Amino acid sequence: MDACEHQNAPYSPPLPQRKLRESLKVPPMTIRTRKFLGAILLLVLATVWSLLGMAAAQMPWIAESGWRQAIYYIVIGMGWVLPAMPIVSWMQRPDRVRSGS
Repeated sequence: MDACEHQNAPYSPPLPQRKLRESLKVPPMTIRTRKFLGAILLLVLATVWSLLGMAAAQMPWIAESGWRQAIYYIVIGMGWVLPAMPIVSWMQRPDRVRSGS
């Protein structure tokens, strides 16, 4: 075995995304599809976030103080926006212009 072949043995160069998509014949996702999937993801995120937030609010160190509860619910109530921002920006991304069709 040649020394050069041994250096790259377990790894192969990655296939570029464009070539992979063309080889699989997958059409690009339209904004309509992204908005539909994004709306489902946002509903799932809000549901899971609220259930986890309510479960964590039952911890004794939060439940014993009114001030801690108020701060906790404000932070948790606004906290879901951070993970939702990438989903919304992905949903709003414009469609790519198809070339050659």
